[in-house]
Amino acid sequence: MSDFLAERRAVIDACLAMNRLGINQGSSGNLSLRVEDGFLVTPTSLPYDETTPEDIVAMGFDGTYRGARRPSSEWRIHRDILRARPDVEVVLHAHPTFATALAVHGRGIPSFHYMVALAGGDSIRCAPYATFGTQELSDHALAALDGRLACLLANHGMIVLGRTVKAALALAVEVETLARQYLYAQQLGEPVILPPDEIARVAERMRRMKYGQPLDDGDGPEDTARPRSA
Repeated sequence: MSDFLAERRAVIDACLAMNRLGINQGSSGNLSLRVEDGFLVTPTSLPYDETTPEDIVAMGFDGTYRGARRPSSEWRIHRDILRARPDVEVVLHAHPTFATALAVHGRGIPSFHYMVALAGGDSIRCAPYATFGTQELSDHALAALDGRLACLLANHGMIVLGRTVKAALALAVEVETLARQYLYAQQLGEPVILPPDEIARVAERMRRMKYGQPLDDGDGPEDTARPRSA
């Protein structure tokens, strides 16, 4: 088997978690992880519970790959995002129910809730539709992700980016939660939308507090209550 055994297992574990967390179903969706000189990506048309480390495909940014399996049909999205975004290590693509319900109407998620700021801006955009697996779809996704960590794909699903597998999974769950809340809120009429300057304040406060991010050992939020002296 080729190298990056631990990373290959991490990709499989993340895909199984996607299904367990309800943000994906069966073998739909895909995930990639940056490695030296390229990235690892899930294979096409293979159920995650049958996937082994040997099945994970190693690809270069030139589109070449090695291994017995063919890469996901959406490998262009993974390649183009990882090549364009040095701040990103993981690309997660899934078809969660509520986010997809918005996407089939070509609708993104506005800042009806302050947690939208976790995705990197004052909205979660919806990229225009294009046939799956095409360069056109990848181009649309890359544009929708400009300055963002998540987007929806019209008539398709969602994409989420992260520095770690854990962070990408957490954000995917948050985006799906926001999509569900937004759809429910619309049953009472259009919800109040927070203005961009408030989302900017929220984002800065989240940054200072490392809000929504796993803390390193011994690390803690900067903006927090301090214990009293003994």
